[in-house]
Amino acid sequence: MKKCYLLALLIVFPVLLTIAQSAQRQNKKYIPSDTANTYAGPLPYDYKSQMKYKKIKTTSHYLIMRDSVKIAINLSLPRNLEEGEKIPTILYQTRYWRGAKFRWPFSMFVNNFSTKTGRMIRDAIRCGYAFVAVDVRGSGASTGSRKHPWTADEVQDGAQIVDWIIAQPWSNGRVGATGISYSGTTSEFLATTQHPAVKAVMPMFSLFDVYDDIAMPGGLQLEYFTKNWGFANQKLDNNKLPRRGSIRLLVKGVQPVKGQKKVLKREALPDHQANLNVHDGVRSLTFRDDVSEVDGQTGPDVFSPHSYAKKIDDAGIAVYSVSGYYDGAYGHAAIKRFLTLQNPQNRLLLGPWEHGGNFNCSPFNPGASGFDKTAEVLKFFDYYLKGKDTGIDKEPRVHYFTVGEERWKASSTWPPENVSYRHFYLQADNKLYDVQPDAVAGAYSHTPSAYPAGFTVFKTDTTFGTGTKSRWRSLIGQLHTPRVYEDWHERSQQLTYFDSEPLQHEMEVTGQPIVSFYISCSVPDAGLFVYLQDVDENGKTTYVTEGQFRLLHRKVSEEQPPYKDDPHLPYHSFLRKDGSPMVPGKVEEVSFELLPVSYLFKKGHRIRISLSGADRDHFTPVGPDAEWRVQHNASWPSMIALPVVPR
Repeated sequence: MKKCYLLALLIVFPVLLTIAQSAQRQNKKYIPSDTANTYAGPLPYDYKSQMKYKKIKTTSHYLIMRDSVKIAINLSLPRNLEEGEKIPTILYQTRYWRGAKFRWPFSMFVNNFSTKTGRMIRDAIRCGYAFVAVDVRGSGASTGSRKHPWTADEVQDGAQIVDWIIAQPWSNGRVGATGISYSGTTSEFLATTQHPAVKAVMPMFSLFDVYDDIAMPGGLQLEYFTKNWGFANQKLDNNKLPRRGSIRLLVKGVQPVKGQKKVLKREALPDHQANLNVHDGVRSLTFRDDVSEVDGQTGPDVFSPHSYAKKIDDAGIAVYSVSGYYDGAYGHAAIKRFLTLQNPQNRLLLGPWEHGGNFNCSPFNPGASGFDKTAEVLKFFDYYLKGKDTGIDKEPRVHYFTVGEERWKASSTWPPENVSYRHFYLQADNKLYDVQPDAVAGAYSHTPSAYPAGFTVFKTDTTFGTGTKSRWRSLIGQLHTPRVYEDWHERSQQLTYFDSEPLQHEMEVTGQPIVSFYISCSVPDAGLFVYLQDVDENGKTTYVTEGQFRLLHRKVSEEQPPYKDDPHLPYHSFLRKDGSPMVPGKVEEVSFELLPVSYLFKKGHRIRISLSGADRDHFTPVGPDAEWRVQHNASWPSMIALPVVPR
């Protein structure tokens, strides 16, 4: 048995090492293809010349919180700090283990700085930062339990940890926080504590509104995420990896606090058994103001950062929001955060990325991201935590990437100030025109002046799904390729669609498309999915973006939204008082936005929108199969409004 185990190690380790080296070679420093005069992306920042420390010293500790909960931390410092030198701190609070315990012999070759994120952290420390990694309460090697993510106690722990940091002899009294996904949100919640030592936070690829960004996008339950995320967390809370395979040969479990293994086994892991599964809490939700049936009191707004926006504003903390167009619905989350928070120092970065930003998912240049995230992180924190003139304060506040053009752009606002909406109306025979139905005959001589029906019928196909290479899969770390939606052309052929005429000029769509459909449905409630696509001269279809919406929530509210958003978008409260079933057969207007994108449609290409009543791969179906009638006539002109940048 031992011989087999050693043989497996000898076989697997070279493979893992080769993969890691290959990934490192692919992740080259981003070099813009544009000339210096036209490049409008974030300016490069030379942080490597500042790496005056070569080695790192990491220690682990338990910090005892006000209620006796033990919080496990790793403190990483440059090994040879000059005597009396004071340095700033980056705080990283995670739910997914602050560090892993590696099995021998892998522990001789790999450590917690071996991953892409780990290398970014390593470089920051070498540039003169302290890095504090934390297992939030109820996770990893920390004791305690959790009713839901980002509890009030967890947030207060962050402030207490900052108190400890600034009391250390090496601290310059300035703290920043960042992270991806869960840890990105912990950085944002740290800002809500208004701790005077916290000067800047950088939430990356993270939510702003729990209900609409992740649990119930458009009022539809994102079952694939909540179910798999809940399962993964339960595994981690029991000191097990959620995935099978060779990774289990590499990782033994969470890294215990040095000399405190008994605390992990006797206190932390038993405490974690009281953690509630987030999927169990979400299953009872329909409306924003519903509460979890698990505890009977917690609703999604309780642990949504948007509910505490005023606290962040009042603290005066700079917030840099980062996300991508293929990052679930988190691109919209980053936009809402940027528009809601009022500090003029806040920034927004949107790239062609999946969740985490490891890939450039543009269908025209898929591959490694190539964007130097480390440079952007240190450019931001060096300015606010070290007081260096990095130039970030002189750059435009918004940078975004246009897919298809493969070019970075800059703006002072989102969407860009010069955006105007171009309306395309659904017509008979699967047509899509930029004039209303009653004017089509005059505008296009080959179009008949009379319509055989004035509406299109389609039926819910509950077998339809968007597949395993989608924006939603990336949220749970199950997207291992930059080629998102690569089977979309074949997959989308079964959907009802509407095509424009070939474009006479190229057209840049930057922002969030809005659909306004007049529809009737055979059932009182259903889900509607709308996909925006690009059809080239040969008829090949490319996915651009999508939107989904539950008809129950169709009322457009005139009340003040809980956060700021693009003012062009219809606002749905998702509150119980605004919910209303459809009357089967009655035509009603349903308006909602698609997820944000910046995309260049080429001359000669067609715009296509496709409709579905289900995405079985990700969302819980609503009700039985349904028959829909989408109206497209002078009385009920269904349309999509595209935010277009003049060229």
